[in-house]
Amino acid sequence: MESLHYACALKDVCYNTDTPRNKLFFKGLSVIRARLFTTVRPICLLAAVLAFGAPVTTATAGQTTAKPAATAPAPAVKKPAPKKPAYSAKAARARRQQVARARAAAAAKALREAQTPQFKFDDTGALVPDIRAEAAIIYNPVTGQVLWESHSQDQRSIASITKVMTAVVFLEESPDLSDSVVVQRADMRNASTTYLKSGEKITKEDLLHLLLIASDNAAARVLARSSKHGPEGFIERMNEKAKELGLTSTKYADPSGLLAANLSSAYDMAKLITYVSGDSRIANVMQKQTYSATSGRRKITIHSTNQLVRQGDVDVQAGKTGFISKAGYCLATLLRLPQSGQQVAVVVLGAKSNAGRFWETRHLFNWLSSKAQDLIGGTPVEAAAATN
Repeated sequence: MESLHYACALKDVCYNTDTPRNKLFFKGLSVIRARLFTTVRPICLLAAVLAFGAPVTTATAGQTTAKPAATAPAPAVKKPAPKKPAYSAKAARARRQQVARARAAAAAKALREAQTPQFKFDDTGALVPDIRAEAAIIYNPVTGQVLWESHSQDQRSIASITKVMTAVVFLEESPDLSDSVVVQRADMRNASTTYLKSGEKITKEDLLHLLLIASDNAAARVLARSSKHGPEGFIERMNEKAKELGLTSTKYADPSGLLAANLSSAYDMAKLITYVSGDSRIANVMQKQTYSATSGRRKITIHSTNQLVRQGDVDVQAGKTGFISKAGYCLATLLRLPQSGQQVAVVVLGAKSNAGRFWETRHLFNWLSSKAQDLIGGTPVEAAAATN
């Protein structure tokens, strides 16, 4: 009876597992549920990993290792480029005016400083000029004495004061000043300051005036080329003449002064300007404020580069300006004192501005005028005694 009951129970269970519609399906539910969850659980876990990128957990020897999902870097945020302000003619004009005002203010300040004389006490306790230029001298051409100086023996670039010797060497041949010369292209090359044009004819007299009044560089080259020495020989003769005049610190490299290798000292240039003042062909030209020349069919009007000559308040017997960046602003002059008529050479080299060289010369001249009786005296003998 017991065996018969066991067989019927087994039959019910087996039947229930295959046929859920049987009324005994609750008895087979545990069997069906066990098989279902054993199969579905790993499938669901794998699906979750694939769908959501969850970390995969694997058990190895009782340990769990989690692999984090890779995190993509956040994209860099670019800052927007600043917008360029729209062009405004009014704003541009205002900026130009502001720059112009600043430059004008700086120039006015520099001029005020140049117009103000500076003094200092020397080793003896005397009040003497304190110049802003690199070198200067007051020279007595009668006695050859130095009345005052500052670095007067220093060898420096002299720029267009070179043209004084150019005139000396050109005129020592006693040329016919009415002769005409054709300006060549080579005369014009890198000439900087010039009134000439290639191919035009111009007289040697006009060239001499352009040389000494307007400081024309091409004119210096034409005069050197047309001389009997030729361009290279002319420069050699300039150096020979410097030795003959005892200008021991002087060396010339070209006739115009454009090259920084034209060297001299304030002392040498004081002696040279004194020497040329005795040649009326040079001194008379140097004293002219304006001059009209003819080049080809053109009329050229030039003005003196020497402001002391142009303003006429100082009696200039001879003078020449010079400027290149290496030399600074230079001026060599022979002036006549108003009280006694005595001549003095005043040379300023390496001034800071165009106006500065003329004001430095004025300050030195005015100081000397106030000391003339003590420094120069009434006769050359007294002057020599005063400066020893």
